[in-house]
Amino acid sequence: MENREVLLKVENLCQYFRMGRHVNKAVDNVSFEIYRGEVFGLVGESGCGKTTTGRSIIKLYDITSGDVYFKGRRICAGIQSYKNAISLARKDAREKIQNLNNDSKLNPENKSANDEKIKEIKSQLNEIVKNNKTLIDLCKVDQKYCDKLYAKDLVKELEEEYKNKPKDAEYYKSLKIAKKARLVTQIQMIFQDPIASLNPRMTVQEIIAEGLIIKGITDKKYIQEKVYEILELVGLVKEHATRYPHEFSGGQKQRIGIARAIIMQPDMIIADEPVSALDVSIQAQVINLLNELREKLGLTILFIAHDLSVVKYFSDRIGVMYYGKLVELASSDELFAHPIHPYTRSLLSAIPLPDPVYEKKRVRMVYNPIAEHDYRYDKPTFREIRPNHFVYCNDVEEAKYKEQF
Repeated sequence: MENREVLLKVENLCQYFRMGRHVNKAVDNVSFEIYRGEVFGLVGESGCGKTTTGRSIIKLYDITSGDVYFKGRRICAGIQSYKNAISLARKDAREKIQNLNNDSKLNPENKSANDEKIKEIKSQLNEIVKNNKTLIDLCKVDQKYCDKLYAKDLVKELEEEYKNKPKDAEYYKSLKIAKKARLVTQIQMIFQDPIASLNPRMTVQEIIAEGLIIKGITDKKYIQEKVYEILELVGLVKEHATRYPHEFSGGQKQRIGIARAIIMQPDMIIADEPVSALDVSIQAQVINLLNELREKLGLTILFIAHDLSVVKYFSDRIGVMYYGKLVELASSDELFAHPIHPYTRSLLSAIPLPDPVYEKKRVRMVYNPIAEHDYRYDKPTFREIRPNHFVYCNDVEEAKYKEQF
């Protein structure tokens, strides 16, 4: 695993939503890596933050804090952690200065020494504020201009390539595409609801070709041929190109959504519960289609779902989310063979099997975080319990989990 190329890296991702005075921590300090060519499954109950994580990565939301790196470049950067660091440093400095001033009043002979300490505290505070403000400025640049900086680098590479060559029609065509290139569009998303994600006023050809047009491609014949090619790739026919979304079934609409994503030749696809709105037989068809496309196009997929049976079949590694936090991360086989976190064990115990004998004996585990954990003093972190098997736990739980193996 360590030698494989990391395509996407998520570090301490936080996505908070303010609701009046209350702050809803939809995603709280989540970190993981996705390697090129793998399927990374993200599972958990409804409302645990799976979809919000996917939408944050693709920049549908501006993240609160943390970083997201794609192909080694930072595409998302939150500033709240740096603002909090400044506030904390100012509060700490105020308390120290207040204590020193009080000491000077009670003991005048210490005033000179205390004044020197106050000067040092203020100097340290200014340094902390300056460093964090610099980091905030860098975050804002990466958050807002990562695509423009990427396009600028592509133009520079093209100029270098044609440095000693005549600038022909191919050069100007490539230059136009390079100027409109966007790093984030190399991540595409398949949405959960195939009906709501398609524009009812656009034909299938217009829906699928929209990304190519935005990318700067103007050759209508090329666009049409590409749309026909992609339609056949996802199991539809070119006659479907002139129809509107309401003329298709749910499974066909999801195929159109997949076609819209892969026509951009992305390096990564975020599949947000792509089969949850479909019948079981159609679910199998769409999952098999995604598997085929993964093999043919070398796609990397972040597969968000709550059906653990589907995730086990489709994913190489699985991350389990609960209440905005990533509580367990391991390979698919390892997670199902050795579930460690009580929430993961609870999820696995809820999977029904078409075996009446097994179903009679199956014991449903109920996860109660208040009863299971005591985090008042011993705070939890993400820790490696078995090789490449990580669990969110504290020191006491870590020792207990390691004893089990």
